[in-house]
Amino acid sequence: MEENLIIDVKYDVSLSIMKHKINDGIEKSSIPFGIKIKPLYNKISKEMGLICPEYNSIKSQISRNLNKKLPSNVTTFAEIPSESEYYKTKQGENFMIFKNSNLIIFQFPFQAKLFREYNDDIFVDGTFFIAPKFSYQIIITRTYIKELDSFYTTSFAILKNKEQETYKILFEKLKKNANTCNNNTIIEPKICIQQKQSISNLPFINPEYIFDIYVIIKINSIKNNYCQFLKFLEYFYKTYLIDYDMKIWNYYNNMEHITKNASESLNNYLNNLFPTKPSFYELIDKLNELEHLSYYDYQRKIR
Repeated sequence: MEENLIIDVKYDVSLSIMKHKINDGIEKSSIPFGIKIKPLYNKISKEMGLICPEYNSIKSQISRNLNKKLPSNVTTFAEIPSESEYYKTKQGENFMIFKNSNLIIFQFPFQAKLFREYNDDIFVDGTFFIAPKFSYQIIITRTYIKELDSFYTTSFAILKNKEQETYKILFEKLKKNANTCNNNTIIEPKICIQQKQSISNLPFINPEYIFDIYVIIKINSIKNNYCQFLKFLEYFYKTYLIDYDMKIWNYYNNMEHITKNASESLNNYLNNLFPTKPSFYELIDKLNELEHLSYYDYQRKIR
């Protein structure tokens, strides 16, 4: 009887110590999304050298404590904070460069460096699948570094809508940030915008024929009563055939490393990371982690 009592007391003590140590780890973490309770449990149980409680006996309580540490979920664009500890890299650098009521742009200092130094070709693509529920789309830009034969992300942005002005502000702010970091030396990146499949080849066609091809696509869309696509064609015409210099996005004279999958491959990878739409903070935390890995991949390759 007495022996059982001693065992029970030891178990209660070990249970209390285990919970305390795990909660202490949660409290000390400024970014708790990356905390994995089971590995932390395994590590602490080896260190304690006591009768340890089973993992399942503490899992639910620890999960509740972890959830209390997580920030409240953002449900509208207006709730996105202008400042947050989640906008900091692992080195403590801020990577949120612009925010208004329709757009928030993230560009890590490392990404700004690549955007500035390798701006001959900037690939742009959008994804809807990982956009938080309150937003419309995620826009990702990437660049190609020839000497490393590698693509690297140079920015990502969350958009509330698909208005032309929103996209215009996005690219203007990216160029401004790069120019500011470049002692105001003006750079004009060449942008390859990857759009819907029926016109996705236009960046790679002789500019002399693009208007004729556009007209053919539009006529076929009218004949087939593609109402929604006709709206997109009108947007494409105004934005990329009228407002933008075609030289910015046409690649006919620069075919060296063209691939329309430059950004889509990353999008597919991100889509697989999030089987359901992530919360705002989950998305930012994961992109921060991926950029940290990308930074060290770049450093390893340039050595």
